[in-house]
Amino acid sequence: MKGSQTSAKQNQHHRTLGRHKSPKPPGKAVSVGKEEKASSDLTKDHHFSKDAPEVKEHPVSPDGRKAPSQLEATSRKDDDRNWCQSFGEHDFSDDDQRRVRVGGDLQHLPWLSRDDIEKMQLLTGGEVVSKTRVPAHGQVLQVALDLPSHHQNIPQLKDSQQHGAGHNTTHSERCQRGLCSLIKRPEDWFEVFAFHLDRVLGLNRSLPAVLRTFHNNILPYRYIDGNPRPVVWWDPDIQHLDDRDSDQNSVPLGWVQYQKLLRARCGNQTGLSTEPCVGVLHAEWGRLALFDFLLQEAIGEKTKQVNDRLDRNCCGFTPDPTELCVENQLHSKCGNSKDLQLVHILVRKTNPSRLVFIDNSGRPQQSSDNLNFRLLEGIDEFPEKAISVLQSGCLEHLLLRSLYTDKEFWDSYGGHTGLRPLVHLVEKRGHYLLQHIRDKRLLLRRDL
Repeated sequence: MKGSQTSAKQNQHHRTLGRHKSPKPPGKAVSVGKEEKASSDLTKDHHFSKDAPEVKEHPVSPDGRKAPSQLEATSRKDDDRNWCQSFGEHDFSDDDQRRVRVGGDLQHLPWLSRDDIEKMQLLTGGEVVSKTRVPAHGQVLQVALDLPSHHQNIPQLKDSQQHGAGHNTTHSERCQRGLCSLIKRPEDWFEVFAFHLDRVLGLNRSLPAVLRTFHNNILPYRYIDGNPRPVVWWDPDIQHLDDRDSDQNSVPLGWVQYQKLLRARCGNQTGLSTEPCVGVLHAEWGRLALFDFLLQEAIGEKTKQVNDRLDRNCCGFTPDPTELCVENQLHSKCGNSKDLQLVHILVRKTNPSRLVFIDNSGRPQQSSDNLNFRLLEGIDEFPEKAISVLQSGCLEHLLLRSLYTDKEFWDSYGGHTGLRPLVHLVEKRGHYLLQHIRDKRLLLRRDL
């Protein structure tokens, strides 16, 4: 949120979010690598207003990490809870027929950036002008989009279209301008939920995603059969390996090296380019582990690709015999850590020290007595902002309000009544994570 004009309501809103704001820690952290900064509009942290007041914090260590005792000490004040419970029926009105239901000032959605909204508008309203298959992903289609006339007032996307449109413009050129998306399978709908969860938690590592029904005759029939599909923005800046067998990674990384780099605290105690580091900041792995634990997406289903990152072999839980990791004999390799590889470890070319989260289709029905705690192995700190949201009691209100912005997703999955059980499931997993942090006396990392 920008601007200096504030009303009484905005001031109350700022006081509420102010406790999440990350003031600079006392002293300067000793760091070998560069501290993390946003590399583009999409990755900037737009979570808080610039004029949100500073809030007195508990003491932190010189590198900006909090002791675990602060988990108990950072409970919200009454007015904070009043704010997060202030969403009423008018906030979920069926009268708003816009595909992306958000006001121009983003006053009540500070976790979504202007760039997020523009990308969502492109994904929901863009007209398909070309298509191509994605190698090794037979059920995923990449499409190039043109903005419809009533969306031509979006400055950033309009500029991209002006430079990337034209009769002689190729599909690849449009994608390099940021005007492409991936159409995925209907059962991958959880990608949309994961995008909003990522933003509400302040992680800001996932790509914008919406749910959409297509009617364009350019597409094969199964894409226009009336079933809504998740559509994810195609980021041309993501770095892929040249190896076709491992093109869904930016760096090759096995479990043994991963555990070594966690102990090395890359960017803090060890240089980012020094063995065993791979150029990614230490704090990034805590974000990834937190996100994957909430989604439990390291668990594939027989009907879809194993879309894991940290545990593709299903070593951290008891898999069903029908799981792909069992059928493909990956689970049998769990006895030898040297054979275990990480997948979907991706970064941007312009900012290789920060991870990008893709294929976040998740596993919402995973039993609570079979959760995969291996995803948290070796992680010694978690992002303070995300943890504060999990313990605030406000996740349900914030996440439902965020999901409401995507009209087709909201309507397709039962609105407030249909989505609340899914949000409660994530909250429950959050409680397991908070207990893990307390039990292990792990630290929290501020965003500096």
